[in-house]
Amino acid sequence: MTDSHLSRRALLRYGAYGAGAAALAGTAAGWDRLTGNDIPGRDDGSLVVATLGSAFSPAGVRALVAGFRALHPDIKVRVNAVQAVDWPDFFAKILTQIAAGTAPDLVYVATEGVQLFARHLGVPLDRWVKRDAAELKEYFADVHPSLVESMMYEGSLYQLPIEFNAADMYFNTGVVQRAGADLPADDWTRDDFTALLRRMKKANDSHFTPYFWTNRLWGGVVPWLFANGTNLLAESKAPGGNWLWDGFYPPAQRQGRGGGFRWTTPQATDGRVEETYDYLTALIQEGLCTRPEGGNGQNLIGVFSTGRVGVTPAGGFWAGGLHLAGMRDDAFDVRYFPRWRTQRHQFGAAGYALLRTSKKRDAAWEFIKYSARLDTLTELFSTNQTTPARRSMLTAARYRETGPAHWRVFYDTLDKFPDTGPIPAPPQVAEVTQVLLKHTGTALASPSSVRPALRRMQGDLEKAMERDV
Repeated sequence: MTDSHLSRRALLRYGAYGAGAAALAGTAAGWDRLTGNDIPGRDDGSLVVATLGSAFSPAGVRALVAGFRALHPDIKVRVNAVQAVDWPDFFAKILTQIAAGTAPDLVYVATEGVQLFARHLGVPLDRWVKRDAAELKEYFADVHPSLVESMMYEGSLYQLPIEFNAADMYFNTGVVQRAGADLPADDWTRDDFTALLRRMKKANDSHFTPYFWTNRLWGGVVPWLFANGTNLLAESKAPGGNWLWDGFYPPAQRQGRGGGFRWTTPQATDGRVEETYDYLTALIQEGLCTRPEGGNGQNLIGVFSTGRVGVTPAGGFWAGGLHLAGMRDDAFDVRYFPRWRTQRHQFGAAGYALLRTSKKRDAAWEFIKYSARLDTLTELFSTNQTTPARRSMLTAARYRETGPAHWRVFYDTLDKFPDTGPIPAPPQVAEVTQVLLKHTGTALASPSSVRPALRRMQGDLEKAMERDV
């Protein structure tokens, strides 16, 4: 593998891993979902930008393209909304396009794929960031350094984050009131959480589920691992990055920063990991939550909005989703994830990655800069379908129509808990995700299933991390 190209065999192998993670099987069964709209087609000289189909509204994309063309009339741009089930499925389709010789220039990549793309497919943005430092000072001053650090890999910056979502805790306020309870304080604990679930269960019928969550990398078991002071993979930080931190952030904000996260040795059999699974299994056995289902969380909106679920972890994207589902702005609210040994939260972010196959790198950089502008993001994220990376965009006016009342939680999660970090997503993320989902479902079947399932998870994770993807 070189900086300029990848072998077709390698790309097809990546695609198989991505599709396998999405389908919980080690095959490329998801490839046949490619549609004509997913293929860029004959090169017409445009800068081609690939996004996950559900990431932006059609109106937002039209405004994005029109605004960019007005500023750069010499650059033709085309946005391809790739229809995919989730991020792994999306990455699989992008890799298929690259293998077919129809690679886009820019790809909208979430945390799940940052290191995969950076390691083998992406171009570091360092030289452009240094060149345009004066222009970018306003951007970095408005974006939390944790989000920027999550887009770095081995000392270089590969994306400018434009959105993120931390796993906070949503409440159906009607359910809380019916249980005779109040919304928890900022520093509530795991025991407070358990007690609240019991009150909710007692106040409702057998069709009610106090706590509901999905089995996936973001928002699944990982927030509980973080709260218990552990992680699926040993976590450290790469050296480097001082060129960015010293140039854009004051000393207090750059302290402890590095050149990006490293997730290495699997630790599924660690005592705290086992303790976390034991706790979740106990909740299931007591009827306080169900075994987690697969999916991207959208299936939760219906059951939550009708009062059949009391509490669920979600990010700022749910503010717009619940509003569209017909919930009043006072029918739900959000608080921080409860404290266990720590109150560290997890998040996922997203931005545009520049592919090494692109011959329009300078034009692509101009699009990346434009996509991160305040006016651009204000128009693109008008429906509260996510949490903007820019702090200044989180205002009372933005959440006046959709709610929730405690909307400040979304960005304060980064400010209040400085150790909050990204979900563990190494270059082998597709296989890691597949292993996590498979064995989590097995582990939570019964109390006696936890330890054997985690041992199997450990072995499979070790194989996944040893593989040179």
